[in-house]
Amino acid sequence: MEKRIWHKAYAQEVPPSLNYEEITLHDALERTARRFPHTVALIMMGKKITYRELDELVNRFAGALTELGIRKGDKVALLLPNMPQVVIASYAVFRLGGAVVMNNPLYTESELEHQLNDSDSRMAICLDLLTPRMLKLKEKTGIESIIACHIRDYLPFPKKQLFPLVKKKMHRNTDPNEGVHDFLDLVKKYPPTPPKVSVDFDDLAALLYTGGTTGVSKGVMLTHRNCSICVQQLRAWIFDAVEGEDSMLGTFPAFHVAGFTTGMNTSIFRGLTYILIPRPDPGVVLEMTRKYKPDWFPCVPTIFVGVLNHPDFSKTDFSGVKGCVSGAAPLPVETISQWQERVGAGIVECYGLTETATLSHANPWRGKTKVGSVGVPVPDTDCRIVDVETGTQDIPLGESGEILLKGPQVTQGYYHNPEETAHSIRDGWLYTGDIGYMDEEGYLFIVDRKKDMIIAGGYNIYPRDIDEILYAHPKIQEACAVGLPDPYRGETVKAFIALKPGETLTEAEVIAFCKEKLAAYKVPKQVEFMEELPKSTVGKVLRRKLREMEIEKTSRK
Repeated sequence: MEKRIWHKAYAQEVPPSLNYEEITLHDALERTARRFPHTVALIMMGKKITYRELDELVNRFAGALTELGIRKGDKVALLLPNMPQVVIASYAVFRLGGAVVMNNPLYTESELEHQLNDSDSRMAICLDLLTPRMLKLKEKTGIESIIACHIRDYLPFPKKQLFPLVKKKMHRNTDPNEGVHDFLDLVKKYPPTPPKVSVDFDDLAALLYTGGTTGVSKGVMLTHRNCSICVQQLRAWIFDAVEGEDSMLGTFPAFHVAGFTTGMNTSIFRGLTYILIPRPDPGVVLEMTRKYKPDWFPCVPTIFVGVLNHPDFSKTDFSGVKGCVSGAAPLPVETISQWQERVGAGIVECYGLTETATLSHANPWRGKTKVGSVGVPVPDTDCRIVDVETGTQDIPLGESGEILLKGPQVTQGYYHNPEETAHSIRDGWLYTGDIGYMDEEGYLFIVDRKKDMIIAGGYNIYPRDIDEILYAHPKIQEACAVGLPDPYRGETVKAFIALKPGETLTEAEVIAFCKEKLAAYKVPKQVEFMEELPKSTVGKVLRRKLREMEIEKTSRK
């Protein structure tokens, strides 16, 4: 790759371009099982599964899927939190040359109906509690069979005894005559000798859904090439993880691209122990940190904020943590500073999209980190900043525009959606919809989402600028600014705030604080206090949901 200004920022150990191994995800698991058969692959609430055991479970389940009619090219929908079944099922589907369709288990029936139909999913593997919903959807979609999983399946004794009633309920929900099968029964029934299927490096591995410009979710096509290369870029970037020994906290859900690549696939590729957390919560994250002492601590910003403000924070020893990584949403500068001060370790902030298999930028590991920046492009990745209006003119360094990306980890497009593909990928460049600027060393600073920009009185306002100021207030735990319709200014700014436990603050005090730090046109005109801001299951504060809730409330009035 040609020399770029950001290559000077790389750590000595990281080359600008890599020689990629063309190894599929399931072949990587097979190799890891040979290299580290006795290393613990997965930990779930105390239950441990070694890599040899994991590879055998994958083979058994692949045999079961074959018997149920899954063939190369088929799409299998997963609706599971972070539990062993999501890993076993994913790699079994890969091994058969199929593609997993990752779904959020908390999606509504209409959201799931769209994604199951759009993806041509033939089978659904879900939590047993979702079986009744999936039976309803079976009539409206191409789903032919359902496999029900229970959180109890891979719990150690005596924790299994906590779930006896739910176990009975699960068996009532499974009936092969209705096309509903039990996960554990299938794994026990079939031998670890699935048929050998030839899977190409460019075959589709996964469909992960992301919001579209039309508001309808789009299936991002990720091949084994995209996924495997992204994992290899991560391996080159964070070069001192000890393969076969280190452990990683599994806070990102596997149905989100960060959990899919950074968590699940990276752990398996490198032989790390993956500590599964089904529902990320600051208290649980701290408990797992105390119990298992993870080497790698990847989290979304809201988890870092929650951990810092949790009463158990002071009881937790972070001295064994080698690296803290933040992704999936912008990390407030104030949180980075507090973490550095109280933990004694920095947070490496990364950037990427579902369309980049999770990664395009990261602050240099063991190198120069810039607070507030998401870092520089990783090996073999290019970045441009172009004008927002036409998307064709390159913007000078230091000026904001839309971020464009190019690299081997970038998707070829959206499944069954040539219009969105043509709109988002032009001349080989991915138009991200994010606004940012690049400094003189190639470090990228995210300003905001293009669609979240507020236009008030003719001024362009990026709500993240306001969020950053609010997060700096000592009494504020969470903050989110949104633009609301205004008959005079076009839009006006409203701030939604959640205070730290035991603190009090008034609207007037918040506005006065902002007036000291922000230009007058950016200062919120309204402030609303909430116990907690609405978040996605990944932990992103839902700015658009706050805006929609407020508009709906105003229209009712």
